[in-house]
Amino acid sequence: MGERAAAGGGKWVDVAPERLPRWLENFAARHGPYTAEGLTVIAADGASATLQEPPGVSPVPALAELIDAARAPRRLGLLLARKGAVAVGIADGGELVASKVDTHYVQGRTAAGGWSQQRFARRRDNQAKAASADAAGIVGRILLPEVRSLAAVVAGGDRSAVDTILSAPQLAAVAALRAGRLLDVPEPRHAVLVTAVAAARAVPILIREP
Repeated sequence: MGERAAAGGGKWVDVAPERLPRWLENFAARHGPYTAEGLTVIAADGASATLQEPPGVSPVPALAELIDAARAPRRLGLLLARKGAVAVGIADGGELVASKVDTHYVQGRTAAGGWSQQRFARRRDNQAKAASADAAGIVGRILLPEVRSLAAVVAGGDRSAVDTILSAPQLAAVAALRAGRLLDVPEPRHAVLVTAVAAARAVPILIREP
């Protein structure tokens, strides 16, 4: 599912729960036999891999428990948002079972057509507020009725857009389930939402090599 640099060195990789045993076998093949300390494995050549619980999985003490818990079916809420665009869905295991995608026009930051800067900024602000209000309404319709069945809500896209949407008072129960990680996704579309299901279920692994 790709790699991303980790703060302080190393890299993050995301591994599908079903692939974890094979991934650990490949890690041992590349770096030598490993010993496990909690959720961290340390190989013979000094390389280490620290696995994290994916969204919706409670803390576990050891690898075997993590593999079992990550593979167990769970329902996740999804909220992807960028300027004027939102995609909301519910995933049951690896399947997207409910979704809604919406877009709003929000002007860019550069004024055009000779408008005064104040008028331009006011119009843009009103458009952004309308988009956020409509997005909050969609979250309310899709996620709020199912909130008791959700293990977590995974957000993606622009953090400020997501924060604004979930700040709506009526969405407090949804916001309380928000996972810490923000998925890096392009402009929300249905296809992006489908792809985000796998990313939301994946187990993040921090790899550091000697």
